Amino acid sequence: MVESFTGASRLSPASKQDSSLPLLVVLMGPTASGKTALSMALARRFEGEIVSCDSAAVYCGLEIGAAKPSRAQRVEIPHHLIDVARLQEPYSAGDYARAARAAIATIAARGKLPIVTGGTGLYLRALLEGLFAGPQRVEPLRLRLRERSERRGKPWVHRILTRLDPASASRIHANDLPKVIRAVEVSLTGRRPMSEAWRAGRDPLTGYRILRLGLDPERARLYERINVRARQMFADGLIEETRELLAHSGSVAADVPAPLNSLGYRQAVQHLRGLLTLEQAVAAASQGHRNYAKRQITWFRREPAVHWLRGFGDDPDIQARAASLIAEKA
Repeated sequence: MVESFTGASRLSPASKQDSSLPLLVVLMGPTASGKTALSMALARRFEGEIVSCDSAAVYCGLEIGAAKPSRAQRVEIPHHLIDVARLQEPYSAGDYARAARAAIATIAARGKLPIVTGGTGLYLRALLEGLFAGPQRVEPLRLRLRERSERRGKPWVHRILTRLDPASASRIHANDLPKVIRAVEVSLTGRRPMSEAWRAGRDPLTGYRILRLGLDPERARLYERINVRARQMFADGLIEETRELLAHSGSVAADVPAPLNSLGYRQAVQHLRGLLTLEQAVAAASQGHRNYAKRQITWFRREPAVHWLRGFGDDPDIQARAASLIAEKA
C-alpha cells in the first residue's frame, strides 16, 4: 500500500506550524549497511524519491566503486544527485548542499516524500546545517600543499592542520587530502580555524519536518559484508572501469583526478601502476572500507535526534520499523 505525503491529516501531535511542513526523511549509516535497500523499500511504500548523499556517486563514470544504485533501481524510483559532475570537475560540499536543497524542494512540491540517503557525513551536514561563507579557493596555496604532500606524505599536511585547527583535524582523516587542504586553506586565508568559521555562520535547512533514521548493524557482520562487497567490486570489473576512467582523463602516468582517490578506485589505480598485486589491492580496499565505516559511525553518532535501527537495511524487520516511524509522522 502506497502512503502519500500530500496531506497533513495523519500527522503526529505537533504544533500547527510544524504540521503544515512537508516531511523529509534522512537515512544515514556506514558503508554496506543496506541503505540502498531500505531507501528503495521506503520509496516504494511512501511514494518517495531518493536524494543521494554520496561524494563518489555525484561523478559520472564512477559506477562499481561508488556502489551506485543499479540502472533498474534508478528507473523504478527517481534518484537525484547521481552523475551530476564530470570526473575532472571539483564538486564541493557547498555545491552538493545547494543542489540537494533544490531537489528536495522540487520533490516536496510534487507531493512526494524526499528521502536523503547516503554515507558522506560532510555532505549531510552541509545540507542540514548549512556551510559557512568561507574564503575562495587559493590555487597557488593548494598547489604547494599538494606538492609537499607528494614529497613528505599526506600525514605532513594533516599535522599542519592539527596545529592550525585541532578540531577540524580530529574530524578529517589524514588520507582525505582534498578536505585537509581545504581546511588548511580556510584556516590560513580566513585567519581563524575553519571549525570556528563553521560555527560562526551557517544557514540550516528549514521548512521541513526532518526525520533522521540511522542504520547501526552489528560490527562483525558489517565487516564481513564490507569484505564481500570489496571482493565483488573487483570481480565485477573495478580494475577495467578504473583503467577506462584513467584513459579518458589522460591521467595514466600523471596525477589521478581527485574522485579516483576514493576507496576502491585508489587501490585499483595502485594495481594498474604495479604498486599492488590484485590480492593486495582487494585486501587494502577491504581494510580501507572497514576503517571508513568506523569513521562514518563516529560521525553519525554526533547527529542529533537520530532514530537508530539496530540492523541492516535489507532486513524486512528493519524496513518495517523504519516504515512505522515514518507512518507516525504521516
